[in-house]
Amino acid sequence: MTTSTRPVVLANPNTLSDRAAMGLPDTFVARAPQEALAAHRDLLGAEPAALVALAEDPAEPFARRYAAGTVLGLVGDPRVRPEDPPMADIPAARARLGLDPAEAGPVTARWRHAGVEEEWIAKECPRYEVDLPAFRIALHPVTNAEYRLFLEDTGSTWLPTSWRFGVYPELLANHPVWTVPAEAADAYAAWLAARTGRAFRLPTEAEWEYAASGGDGREFPWGDAFVPGNANTVEEGPLTTTPIGVHPAGRSPFGVHDLAGNVEEYVADDYAPYPGGESVADDLAVTRGTYRVARGGSFTRFGDLARCARRHGWYEREIYAMGFRLAETP
Repeated sequence: MTTSTRPVVLANPNTLSDRAAMGLPDTFVARAPQEALAAHRDLLGAEPAALVALAEDPAEPFARRYAAGTVLGLVGDPRVRPEDPPMADIPAARARLGLDPAEAGPVTARWRHAGVEEEWIAKECPRYEVDLPAFRIALHPVTNAEYRLFLEDTGSTWLPTSWRFGVYPELLANHPVWTVPAEAADAYAAWLAARTGRAFRLPTEAEWEYAASGGDGREFPWGDAFVPGNANTVEEGPLTTTPIGVHPAGRSPFGVHDLAGNVEEYVADDYAPYPGGESVADDLAVTRGTYRVARGGSFTRFGDLARCARRHGWYEREIYAMGFRLAETP
């Protein structure tokens, strides 16, 4: 994959075309090799377990991890278990979440090149404490293969807009599903809970942030400094979704994959100010009114949205790549 220089976007991205909001020119930009498997033909005969180990090995270069994940999507990825998704156990904790108001200005300044406005960051303020009972959270976002089973079993018409003409993208079976409405994410969790007898649901906003940060105030799941290669964001990513788990250096303190980048993830909560905070009427509030919070950033957006504390939501544009992951009450 070719490393790019960081593009400069000075305007609010919601006032720009999709490509301009991504910092891309109107000409073609290549971020991935034309034939992703050509240099990795040896992987075509590898066992799935070996491919998983390779895809999740941070010592391997991205191109080889991506190739391993691509082969897994073709032959069957053992991490994709629709009725028994791999989960991380998160112990009960008193978590300190959110952002100190004094940091809103500096955070905005660090991401000014991405068009970030301070009112967006102000939604993260103030810091607050919350008691979280033990819970479980999926190691990966829900994939296309899993979502297909939901559609087939329920007859739902919530077809992802990323499935062109509603056709299942079988070559992307182990990629996160996007873009679906929050209601579809809720319905998926309820369907799987009924199907399995387990207490599946979407994570609360506090649970999601704690699973991403470990509650120590770090800015990203891996630490305080943004590292483009640790997540599938627009800075250096292939400008499309990637197979689950191929950015292992970006795992959270609890070992959870893809909480930064790849696709944005709905949580269970609608936007509301934190305790002691003020409601922020930003462009999302103006255009959507009440809206479901999403977390984690995506392949279409800059790393500011991959921050653990960043609060976002769906805006009616294709550039908003909305997916979700499951949580479970033990």
